[in-house]
Amino acid sequence: MNGNYIQKKVSVNMITYKHESYIEQAIKGILMQQTDFDYELIIADDCSPDRTEEIVNDLIKTHSQGSKIKYFRHKKNIGMQANGIFAFNQCSGKYVALCEGDDYWTDPLKLQKQVDFLEANLDYSICYHKVQVLRNSVLEEDDITSEVSETTTIKDLAKGNYIHTCSVVFRNKLFNKLPKYFHKAPVGDYFLHMLNAKYGKIKFLNEFMSVYRLHDNSIWSSQTQLKREEIWIDFLKNIRKNFDSEVQEILNNQIKKYGGSIEKEKVFDVNQFKKILKKLLKKIRSDK
Repeated sequence: MNGNYIQKKVSVNMITYKHESYIEQAIKGILMQQTDFDYELIIADDCSPDRTEEIVNDLIKTHSQGSKIKYFRHKKNIGMQANGIFAFNQCSGKYVALCEGDDYWTDPLKLQKQVDFLEANLDYSICYHKVQVLRNSVLEEDDITSEVSETTTIKDLAKGNYIHTCSVVFRNKLFNKLPKYFHKAPVGDYFLHMLNAKYGKIKFLNEFMSVYRLHDNSIWSSQTQLKREEIWIDFLKNIRKNFDSEVQEILNNQIKKYGGSIEKEKVFDVNQFKKILKKLLKKIRSDK
């Protein structure tokens, strides 16, 4: 690092792939931030085949805050998790904020509010807020934070995720320190929140300041409920070794809960199959 290096207060981490319809709104939501500190926007493009690159480069040239953007484009597609790790390792700021290329921020004071809180409360490692969900062009209030306390800990988070990616700001404690399993994790954001929560408490701001865009055709949503639960159990088994015994026990309870749910679904599927087979045989007999 040379003597002229000045660390940015915040690095905003944005991964993108085939987001030509959304990326401009995502970028402008970040560049509209009104802060008394300097921040940068790291954009990691996973070799998008559409106009994503063109739109980003145009904003770099024409937007009044375009110089804040650091744009990286991979020569070939490396996958969402690998791209996420790459982007994270470009973030040298004291704090990191997340916003994927199809989500967007709505409050110009979002970063200022969250950083102010973390600066004043050193025993907290994460600050997040309420999020609206955009589903089929309709904005809805998301309910995952409806019963969350203003202050929580890693033990609460170990029971299940309640932090939306586009709402979070955290201390940059994991720079170049992500575990090896991270690149395989099917749910990287939850793992990241859990790792960050090892360093302090979690603050919830009861304000809507961003929008999460829900795609019904995403890889995760296209899986059956049974398959999602099987993936989740495998994920929890792989991450639990990174935490102390108390947190491991809570994660084990999650595993047991989902394991029981899977067994019930398997029994339900068998019973449904028997009912369908019975109706089919009855129809065959009646047609003779």
